[in-house]
Amino acid sequence: MGETRRRATVVLGTTALVAPLTLALGAGPAQAASCTTQTGPYQKQVEKFLGRPVDGRQSAADCKAIQAFQTKHGISPNIGYAGPVTWGVMDLMIKQKAVGNNPNKAGKCPVNKGRIACVNLTLQLSWIQDGKKLVYGPVPVRTGKNGYETRTGLKKIYWRNIDHVSTIYNVPMPYSQFFDGGQAFHSVKLSMWNPPGSHGCVNMTRTAAQKYWSLLKTGDDVYVYGRKPGT
Repeated sequence: MGETRRRATVVLGTTALVAPLTLALGAGPAQAASCTTQTGPYQKQVEKFLGRPVDGRQSAADCKAIQAFQTKHGISPNIGYAGPVTWGVMDLMIKQKAVGNNPNKAGKCPVNKGRIACVNLTLQLSWIQDGKKLVYGPVPVRTGKNGYETRTGLKKIYWRNIDHVSTIYNVPMPYSQFFDGGQAFHSVKLSMWNPPGSHGCVNMTRTAAQKYWSLLKTGDDVYVYGRKPGT
């Protein structure tokens, strides 16, 4: 959510990921909406993820649990249907959690740059490393949706503004750290799994964005790689 043009005068450890994932597994309060009786194509997978009896048949209790998950993460329509979008979010959460404390296991983020912020678009994860040492993360992030993809490659943080407001979308972008044109790390008041994604920025929770703000500085490297599902 939110990019901006650069002004003329010119975002510890696995607990950071495990905590929000743990919260995500719990059912949030569902808003009033019709609850479907239709069995979805991913019924069994969704039932297993939510700790429901895995029978592959939609029940009223199944629907309420699915609906609560959808409401919590901004999945629309939130009618409790076990469809591809809902399962896609859950599957991503599972893959993110499996990364543990070795997000750069494949060695795709450079280890010869000193301190660097890495962004894995495929897994929607970001972390900060110094050489081969993990400094912070990994944490879930929300990157650009189809048509507004977060651009890949090696970048540098060129401008920071702790209280930035987008001049394009007129929305707050707290703890903004710009690394590619109008694309920046910044916090949002949304679930990190809220589809379909941002307008190109790397959205973070407030906690993660504050930590990135404290650990990074102007001139630090940023490396973005992979491809976000659905883009």
